[in-house]
Amino acid sequence: MSTVATPVTQGTGRTLNQRLLALPPFVLGAAGALVFLLVWELVPRVGLVPARYVPPASEVLVVFARNLTFTDFWVAVGETLKGWAIGLTISTVAAIVIGIVVGSSTVLRRLTASTIEFLRPIPSVALIPLAVLIFGVQIGSKLLLIVYASFWQILIQVLYGVADVDPVANNTAKSFGLGYFARLRHVVWPTVLPYLMTGLRLGAAVALILSVTAELVIGNPGLGREIALAQSGGAIAPMYALVLATGFLGVVINMVFRAIERRTLAWHSSIRTEVAR
Repeated sequence: MSTVATPVTQGTGRTLNQRLLALPPFVLGAAGALVFLLVWELVPRVGLVPARYVPPASEVLVVFARNLTFTDFWVAVGETLKGWAIGLTISTVAAIVIGIVVGSSTVLRRLTASTIEFLRPIPSVALIPLAVLIFGVQIGSKLLLIVYASFWQILIQVLYGVADVDPVANNTAKSFGLGYFARLRHVVWPTVLPYLMTGLRLGAAVALILSVTAELVIGNPGLGREIALAQSGGAIAPMYALVLATGFLGVVINMVFRAIERRTLAWHSSIRTEVAR
């Protein structure tokens, strides 16, 4: 009898999972966000943490909605996004050029492998004293941290992409008389592109983190500085509202880059499989 009951329970579980997976992804995401907000609302109200340190979610959301009507809030968002966009652009261009040049040469790959593995783990925040000494509180200090952090995310993916180029296809292109740039366009670039898009998504998230970190620690204009000012002034709910705003920025950036990835790689098997599901 016990052997009969077990398959029924497992079958019911599979059916429930199938029903949940059949829902649009945004529905599951919204449900998860609502559960998080509910837990956040209950934790201070039942006294698990002092409400003066962690205000209920409803109180923070009211402040967040009010911030959307303030010009200063949008100016801070613009400063954060400006540093993020400039830094990500610089790191992307540098990573693509250096990654393709280094990845295309076995000698250069071996010469730079140890240097890359040495520099890549160094946290960008360790460069804050250097950034302040060189640029002060100007945007250059923020860009230094952003570029250093996001550059490695993209470079490593580009190197993986170049290494994945089919040598048979490359040699065939050579035999047909295609020059270096023609092979780069028709053979190397299509192979590198999926890796590059992954690197861009990772680099975009890291760039936002470092943009806010620079503002928080160095004092560059932006959301990070507003968070620090709210914390030092004892405005706890406004501080959490600004933190919430940075989280929304991260979600929007990720959604935008995923949409770009789906459109750019519509021909790729991974995207076709994802759409089919």
